[in-house]
Amino acid sequence: MKATLLLFGFLILSACSEASSPTHHSDPVPVEGQQFFGALKVTDGKLTDAAGGAVMLRGVSFGWHNWWPRFYNASAVKWLKSDWNANLVRAAIGVDPANAYLGNPDFAEEKIKAVVDAAIAEDLYVIIDWHSHDIHTDEAKSFFSKMAKMYGDKPNVIYEIFNEPDYETWAEVKRYSEELITEIRKYDPDNLILVGSPTWSQDIHLVAEDPILDQTNIMYVLHFYAATHKDYLRDRAEQAFQKGLPIFVTECAGMEASGDGPIDQASWDSWLNWMESRKISWAAWSIADKNETCSMLLPEASSTGQWTESTIKPWGKMVKKGLQRNKN
Repeated sequence: MKATLLLFGFLILSACSEASSPTHHSDPVPVEGQQFFGALKVTDGKLTDAAGGAVMLRGVSFGWHNWWPRFYNASAVKWLKSDWNANLVRAAIGVDPANAYLGNPDFAEEKIKAVVDAAIAEDLYVIIDWHSHDIHTDEAKSFFSKMAKMYGDKPNVIYEIFNEPDYETWAEVKRYSEELITEIRKYDPDNLILVGSPTWSQDIHLVAEDPILDQTNIMYVLHFYAATHKDYLRDRAEQAFQKGLPIFVTECAGMEASGDGPIDQASWDSWLNWMESRKISWAAWSIADKNETCSMLLPEASSTGQWTESTIKPWGKMVKKGLQRNKN
């Protein structure tokens, strides 16, 4: 009885403290082994909870919504949490191809809402990914202002405003990103914003030399494919990390940069160990059933989770194992 009364009193005090907090998010009391940390922030170049404790997100990215919309549903999100042990999902909103956002924005928003709403319901973090290689400033501002108005009070939501700039300079990407950040902050003052880096989000060293100033809770995107990107890119990323640049790996995989070819287990293990040792969050690519190495599922896999070992491809099994090794 005494323990019950103490717990009740603690909950009352916690509720009062949260009610008086200036942030618009409510943060859960941390528990051992938890997967959801409440509102996220960037502290001294690291991803932390609201109290400044270091946290790490690990999960998977859905494939392009316009090509693999069948996986964009609540049941698949729930399965990735319960069976794969993901605490992060990434919704890759295709922008340029046929039936993608520029041609069919209503369909894109329908798919993104399905994943985001499910992630919120499951206490998962979710990246809203503007999955483009080109700059579309006005369209991106319209999209993200709508997302920020809709989800700005949900600590689960993370905005990735430019997936992979290809041939744009850092000056161009930086200028675009500053506009997008300003737009999002009109409606959401504190959720995490992820900024792409040049050359398919690999030139993180250029960003470290000239980061965005006077903004809070932003991190910079690094992508790698382990069979192509080896020590040279990890060394580059390590140098940026040592300079205090906040890094978030929103897309990674074990094969070649084409998404195909053999998996390089040794290189993937080196990358995974590097991310784990530095608490750099990551999302692996991708939940899709394309005939390529990086698509994690076979065509006969269900659209709604319940994936058996016989429907998961080798890369999917590696990712699932990597996620489950952190399961308590």
